[in-house]
This record gives sequence, C-alpha cells and structure tokens, in this order.
Amino acid sequence: MSGEAPLAGQARRMKAILGLQSEPVAVYLVPSSAPVPPAIESLERVPGHRFCQLLMRARAGESLRLNGEDLACPAAAAAFGFKPLPEGLATGKGLVGFGIVAEAEVGRAMFESMPRLGSGTLSTVAACPLSKAPAAPDVIVVEGPPEQLMWLLLADLNVAGGARRRGDTAVLQATCVDAAVIPHLEQRLNFTLGCYGCREATDIGPHETILGFPGAALDGLVDALEQLNEKAIGRSRGKAAFHHLEKKGEQA
Repeated sequence: MSGEAPLAGQARRMKAILGLQSEPVAVYLVPSSAPVPPAIESLERVPGHRFCQLLMRARAGESLRLNGEDLACPAAAAAFGFKPLPEGLATGKGLVGFGIVAEAEVGRAMFESMPRLGSGTLSTVAACPLSKAPAAPDVIVVEGPPEQLMWLLLADLNVAGGARRRGDTAVLQATCVDAAVIPHLEQRLNFTLGCYGCREATDIGPHETILGFPGAALDGLVDALEQLNEKAIGRSRGKAAFHHLEKKGEQA
C-alpha cells in the first residue's frame, strides 16, 4: 500500500495471526553518541511518564518519546543508564517499603543482578506502534494474553532450530529490563509475567503478559508465524481433542 510505513505489513500480519487487540510496539533506544534522528525528535515528548506508561500509550496508537530527565521511574532511569539507582532502591529497603520483599537483602540482590545499559549510553527512548515505525526499531515489545504470545515464542524456537527458549526476570522492571534491555543487550527474545510496577502503573490486564525481541528478528518471526498459522494455531485453538473428551463425557 502506497504511503504505508515500512513495517506496517509485518505488524498487520503479526496482529492478524496472533489475534492481538493492541499494537505491537516499536522501541527506539537512541544512543547519546549520535544525533537524534529527525523522525524520533519529532515525536511528542511526555515528561513525567514511566517507560511502561510510554509502552501503554504506544500500544494504544500513540508515538512518543522520553529523555532521561523525563522518566518518572527511577528504576527505569537506571536501567537505561540515565541516572544512578537511588540508594533506597539499591539497598533493597525501598522494595521492603512497597511490600515486594520481606528482607532488604533480597531487594538488594535483585537490583545487583539487574541487567542495565551503561551510564550515558542513551539520549532518548521512544515508542510507537510497529505499524507506524519510521525505521527498524531496536526492540519490539508485545503485550497480550499468554496464549497469543506463546505462538511468538514458538516461532522464535523455530527460528532458533529447536533450542529451548529462556525467560529472564526478577518480577521487577518487566517492561524496561525484561522486555527492552535484555532483548537489546543479548539480542534475543525474552518473556516475562510482568511486575508490580507495570501492573500498578498501566492498564495491562491480569490476563495479559509481555515479551520483547530485537527488531532485527521481526522478519524471521513473522515468517515462522505464517508457517504455524497454516495448521498448528488453528488446530490448537479449535480444541478438537477437548471437545472430543466433552462428547465422550456426555455419552457416558
């Protein structure tokens, strides 16, 4: 289609196959070592937002960006290398205060092992619907029901030649670290069940969860989804074996 954004077709295919009710989100992690591209610079800047809230709005169709000083979440600011982690979080005492852990040492260990980008690595983070992405994103984040995301995970397993897939999480910083930083640093898909922060600060439902993968993996994953859609997805969703069991129960 003329005038269509470069990745709109892939976004449309992914949404249709998975049955997503919201947009896959293109995330841009703009390095401080280079000028901010005009297409990113032109996006609406939204100070006072958390990164998970940036994703929430992009998932609903908006195109937005945050600079380091804009980020309302200190943990996310540290994850992206914008600011040091505040002492209250680094010691774990903040997580005790939130009721997330019972012992400060547990919270301290959680933050110590948290993957992060180096200090000063980025100048801006931006997010928009994948269908509106002006260029290949660094990471793509998808939120939705586990059954839908399961097929993306199986597509990734196909691309990886059958190697088992690994989810890495501390049930903390699910969107900024689990779905963005880890896929970017390790160049792999990562999945998570969410966290206290994103579930408290966004409209993500109790029936939904999150995964992220490098933007470079998009074409291979969508091709694998197309293959799964030829037979496996429809068959599984049709629940023929379950309905057969139901029928046997009715006849007993």
